[in-house]
Amino acid sequence: MAYQNHNPSIQTSDVEAPEITPTNHSQETKSFTAKYAVHKVKQNLIFRSKWAEINGAMGDLGTYIPIVLALTLAKDLNLGTTLIFNGIYNIITGVIYGIPMPVQPMKSIAAQALSDKDFGIPEIMTAGILTGGTLFILGITGLMQLVYKIIPLSVVRGIQLAQGLSFALTAVKYVRKVQDLPKSKSLGQRPWFGLDGLVLAIVCACFIVIVNGAGEKNRGCCGDPQSDNLDGQTQKSDNESGRKSKMNRLRKIVFSLPSALLVFVLGIVLVFIRKHEVIHEIKFGPSSIEVVKFTKHAWKKGFIKGAIPQLPLSVLNSVIAVCKLSTDLFPEKEFSVTSISVTVGLMNLVGSWFGAMPTCHGAGGLAGQYKFGGRSGGCVALLGVAKLVLGLVLGTSLAHILKMFPVGILGVLLLFAGIELAMCARDMNSKEDSFVALICTAVSLVGSSAALGFLVGMIVYVILKLRNWTSDKSLSCIWNQKSPN
Repeated sequence: MAYQNHNPSIQTSDVEAPEITPTNHSQETKSFTAKYAVHKVKQNLIFRSKWAEINGAMGDLGTYIPIVLALTLAKDLNLGTTLIFNGIYNIITGVIYGIPMPVQPMKSIAAQALSDKDFGIPEIMTAGILTGGTLFILGITGLMQLVYKIIPLSVVRGIQLAQGLSFALTAVKYVRKVQDLPKSKSLGQRPWFGLDGLVLAIVCACFIVIVNGAGEKNRGCCGDPQSDNLDGQTQKSDNESGRKSKMNRLRKIVFSLPSALLVFVLGIVLVFIRKHEVIHEIKFGPSSIEVVKFTKHAWKKGFIKGAIPQLPLSVLNSVIAVCKLSTDLFPEKEFSVTSISVTVGLMNLVGSWFGAMPTCHGAGGLAGQYKFGGRSGGCVALLGVAKLVLGLVLGTSLAHILKMFPVGILGVLLLFAGIELAMCARDMNSKEDSFVALICTAVSLVGSSAALGFLVGMIVYVILKLRNWTSDKSLSCIWNQKSPN
């Protein structure tokens, strides 16, 4: 089942994507062969635009790097193993879905691990296994499909808005204040100047806005089309036409720059400038992959403190919100909450046994990758190949590089991902839907709980429906009393 936006006034299709020719699904089913499967994989992985897809792959790093790095430094997470498994997940999801479907760390489990010194690697992994197992069961039994049908769009938009604003607020904190990522604490005001100063972050943010704008179509920007053929009207001078042509070429070059990629590469360059010795701390070769040893206490604590808080967030933001956002952004494709729930479940039922960070699909990651140009499965597949190579070549020693990465730049990338996700709520046209979405958002942000926001949003939604129903019944009774027998 795929959610369809029936409001004609809201344009949810990608204006920069090529036209999609409708396919005959019955014919495809009959002719499903190995050759067709290979063709389908190639179609899902093909780049719509080379630089745009590479740029889009950077859109998720503002969320991914801080969480994984914090757990690596604070809890001795095996970064090499995590990168290898996450890389494989990225490639598989790119092949299956044909869109930039993200692979992100489970945030509630990560937050619990960073706040509780006794919540170690065994507890993190048991929480991932139990959460993944639950989502897998919900998917294969069809219960997730039922949940998807029941939850109103206004509540989902409220969760998306809350998550997007939460990302944006965290991003502003990263930019404004020096961060101790392993302890998730702010240490003080960030200096204006320096290789990780406010000025650098502001310049990077302005650069991204100049190149990407608000997400409108920028590539191939030209002047007024009427100027190409004046048909007897007064011709412009050669000098003026030349200046206009040069300006158009310059705009086209600037608007096609891979902004997020350039900002990320700048951060890597600054790592080696900030600490020359970092190159000596790098050890080549993959980290050893071992099965994590679990105890009964780890299973119990992982379930109570990890899986239970994570499940509502995973169901809402990693499955339902992702499915609806995918359909909004790519209306020509079909998405199923069943498949998304199953893939999230399988990722954790496999990788968590070996110490890979529990992962999910996140609406924020999808919005971020889309914001920076990701349009196909090739976007995340490329990111997966990069993670896989880094995990095999550098392993856990990559943490020495990442811990010197300018946090202000990560904040800038996270800011635009959060804003893009929050903008999904702009299709709430009725006052009633906006009211429910904003109630849900406010409770989620103040209570720091998507589950609490969801519960309150559902209650308000039901109350409003009952109110409308009783009002309609009252009007009907009055009308019947006034009408002649």
